[in-house]
Amino acid sequence: MLIAAGLWWVAQRPYFTLKVIRIEGAQQTQLRHVNPLIVRSSALSRIRGNFFTANLDAVRQAFESVPWVSKATVRREWPNQLIITLEEHMPLGTWGEDGRLVSVKGDVFTANLAEAEEDTDLLGFDGPPGSEKEVVARLSDLNAWFAPLKLSATKLELSGRYAWTVTLSNGVTVELGREKSNTTLKERVERLVGIYPQLVERLQNRIESIDMRYPNGL
Repeated sequence: MLIAAGLWWVAQRPYFTLKVIRIEGAQQTQLRHVNPLIVRSSALSRIRGNFFTANLDAVRQAFESVPWVSKATVRREWPNQLIITLEEHMPLGTWGEDGRLVSVKGDVFTANLAEAEEDTDLLGFDGPPGSEKEVVARLSDLNAWFAPLKLSATKLELSGRYAWTVTLSNGVTVELGREKSNTTLKERVERLVGIYPQLVERLQNRIESIDMRYPNGL
């Protein structure tokens, strides 16, 4: 009992009051969108306690609530410091019609759209709630499948019925339909790749959309 009381007394000494909160980028990378001064002031009001009593999980949540922060790791450094390591979202495109962004990992987040546009040409994504990672992961497959035509996806949508629609870099929209097996979409794209040169030759630049949902036609 006396030992516990003594430890509590020591832990409350001013020497252990948090005096330094250091913010750094993950793996020593420079933070591009997160301003350490702004993020510190934003999260500081939610940090309670001292070196011993600060709730590190609550501190982590406070920093992860800041725009552009994907992940925060918090550790103590003797005797009165907290080291916050931040990982930023890497924007890939927009999600839906409400201005939210989606990262290369498929995480949807809210941040300044203009800042994201400085990083990259944003693609368009949409799908049912919970499908974000699946939709983003499908992008690399589609780009690989359309590579023989030197085309890539600029917009990718998954409907409520789980039917896929892709808009290509030449503006053509392709209805790919539902994925009935692991190879359904790939087979449909390969069929389109095989006939696409003839379609272009015959229709010139008048192709706006192509429906590949039917096995024996367009």
